[in-house]
Amino acid sequence: MRGEANSDLDVDLVMGLARATGDLAGGGTVVVGRDTRRSGPMLVAALQAGFQSVGVDTLDAGVIPVGGVSALVTELGADLGVMVSASHNPARDNGIKFLDADGFKLDDEREADIEARLSRGAPWRSPTGAGVGAGRALPDATDRYLAAIRAHASHSLEGLHLALDCANGAAHRAAPELFGSLGADVASFFADPDGMNINDGCGATSPERLASEPGARGRIGLCFDGDADRLIAVDEDGRVINGDVIMAILALHLKSRGELVGDKLVTTVMSNLGFRRSMRAAGIELVETQVGDRYVLAAMREHAAVLGGEQSGHVIQLDRGTTGDGLLTALRLLEVVVRERCRLADLRRDAMTEFPQVLVNLAVRSRDLDRATGVKEAIAAAEAELGDDGRVLVRASGTEPVVRVMVEATRAETADSIAHRLAGAVRRELG
Repeated sequence: MRGEANSDLDVDLVMGLARATGDLAGGGTVVVGRDTRRSGPMLVAALQAGFQSVGVDTLDAGVIPVGGVSALVTELGADLGVMVSASHNPARDNGIKFLDADGFKLDDEREADIEARLSRGAPWRSPTGAGVGAGRALPDATDRYLAAIRAHASHSLEGLHLALDCANGAAHRAAPELFGSLGADVASFFADPDGMNINDGCGATSPERLASEPGARGRIGLCFDGDADRLIAVDEDGRVINGDVIMAILALHLKSRGELVGDKLVTTVMSNLGFRRSMRAAGIELVETQVGDRYVLAAMREHAAVLGGEQSGHVIQLDRGTTGDGLLTALRLLEVVVRERCRLADLRRDAMTEFPQVLVNLAVRSRDLDRATGVKEAIAAAEAELGDDGRVLVRASGTEPVVRVMVEATRAETADSIAHRLAGAVRRELG
């Protein structure tokens, strides 16, 4: 659930959501964390009031990455986790992410049950006296989370020089403390949140900003988003390394060590053709899903894969965690640098060759691509023109009236020309 805070996502709705979820749970304990948005404390208070009013205890983890909420749920034996964050969205927005007792995002069936209970509304369970849920703060929440991550660290990071873009978000304290404690020389950027500057021209959606900072030059850059579930890296030469390249580096390293279970990797339809070719050449089987980390996770569990993710920087490592966690991803990436005794720029170059990719988002009246005959014909013509040297993907957004056109080719000019040709076909039929 995500929207403009105090408008789309207001206190009444959030309190009702907590009541519905707690009413279905019938009690227990929930861990609540948030990012640095100004609206966060307001919505956390509404969540806590809603849960406590139906007999659910709350543990307030304060500002913490979403991976911390996931880790605390399992460590403390809680029944649920909730992260109040709109992830990479601007500061005016906020959102609610639910995690189950194992630290995984709730599945579709359980979310549907919550939605149905919310729609029915009152009467809610209304315990009194000792039956009312209790609230307790977790002042050591970040320390517990960092201890859990450090337990996975196999190497010291001494000798590495890092530039951390914390997006003025949930990682602003956790990331510098983690990598500094593991021996790295750390320079922090965008780590001074004021409630309204989260993701403001910085973070995983704007990694070029870190690459342009004089104090980051020559360092390995690590860019997180608002709730720190994403990682986009910047190599020592200032080149951006997206989720595809990060997964390629990790997958090749894990396979070389016999740690890539089943030699499988889960990715989405948006992954670059160069990534696909590199993984096939290495004998790594790709399992493809639609866009969305929940679909990646479902496929990983179905196929017993330990690594999966998205081009956007969501990477899930089921041998180390249960949800996307940018700090965990960064730790493993840096461990590869240490083990291989080379620069991140060298790992990037050797992992894959990225095909130029052009993405055009089009506002439309209708998202019904099945009936858009002209669009289908344009796609067929583009695919015939590209052959094996490119790829076309035209898909409707699942959440807004938008059709997305993606084209990859060996030359940027070719990709751009075909993408805008397809965009014209979409506008004529659907726009």
